[in-house]
Amino acid sequence: MYVDTGSACATEDVARRMGTLNGNVLALLDRSEYRRCENGDDLQDIFRLRYKAYRLNEVVPDSRDHIICDELDTVPNAHNFGVYVDDVLVSTLRIHHVTLETPWSASTKAFGDIVCPMLEQGHTFVCMSRFASDPEWSRALPHLPYVTLRLAGIACLYFNVPYGLSTVREDHAGFYRRIYNSERLGEPRPYPGFIKKVVLFRTDAHTRQEAFYARFPFFRSTPAEQRLLFGVRRRGEPAPLTIRPTIGLVQAA
Repeated sequence: MYVDTGSACATEDVARRMGTLNGNVLALLDRSEYRRCENGDDLQDIFRLRYKAYRLNEVVPDSRDHIICDELDTVPNAHNFGVYVDDVLVSTLRIHHVTLETPWSASTKAFGDIVCPMLEQGHTFVCMSRFASDPEWSRALPHLPYVTLRLAGIACLYFNVPYGLSTVREDHAGFYRRIYNSERLGEPRPYPGFIKKVVLFRTDAHTRQEAFYARFPFFRSTPAEQRLLFGVRRRGEPAPLTIRPTIGLVQAA
């Protein structure tokens, strides 16, 4: 009987590497917290972190105030998050829930001719942008992008959208194709304030979802975590200071 040992070894190698990746990300999640930053010092810290990361990678020109912010940070559908590891701000991500009534986002700003017709057809999206991580911590925590971008997947579940959109630099495109199996829409374009061009990627939020979670279980979350991160708070209800990832609870269940 013929046995393809080469294929078997390759499969075992992939499984071993995936097991190591999942273990490393889960260990980092145990040390991590998410903060939804709406005003005050936390938001200013995010703006400074963006500048530090983008300037080092020559994405933006030098600025006197050393911050990066724009009108999309304060629109009603904006969610600015800081990711903290051991109580230190190490990365950030901005998320917009994009609908025909709330169309404000980086994707509609740069690719409105592509995104707006889809909104008019009744589609809704989660758009992630302004991903930035502290350069020093990025070297020490190579799995930080997974912990940060996990927020976008949680948003897709909470808002029950068919697609996730990402407006990213060209040199980051490979990550989104590899992890999310994203498709590129249109050609690279300039973005206000950026030196480098950006591309628009669309990810199907539901196709092969269980297979995706089987490969990357750390992207799972509980309804409670989703609600704490993205839910509308009632008048007078205090905002949670930090939100701990709930992947441990999901695994236990």
